Amino acid sequence: MPLAMPPRVTDRAFARLAEIGAGALRVAVEGGGCSGFQYEIKIDEPAADDLVLEKDGVRVLIDPVSLPFLADAEIDFADELIGARFVVHNPNATSSCGCGTSFSI
Repeated sequence: MPLAMPPRVTDRAFARLAEIGAGALRVAVEGGGCSGFQYEIKIDEPAADDLVLEKDGVRVLIDPVSLPFLADAEIDFADELIGARFVVHNPNATSSCGCGTSFSI
């Protein structure tokens, strides 16, 4: 079985974080949502045990419980007709719902 890689943050996501002046963006996985799990994405302060992905002083934080669910995922920023938001492209998700924040494994 190949070794899972930590999530990757796109340049577009880092650029948007820098633009809004956010210190750190936390991406977490929680139980719930209509598909079993859901993403929680919020501005937060780092904890001692977080994985910190950083570029040019802008940080994305992932807690150790969420990390296995986000292995090999891509954290991006999408600015579309329906709205602008941070999104997670997760190869581990076997299905997701229309809201884009809920998924199952």
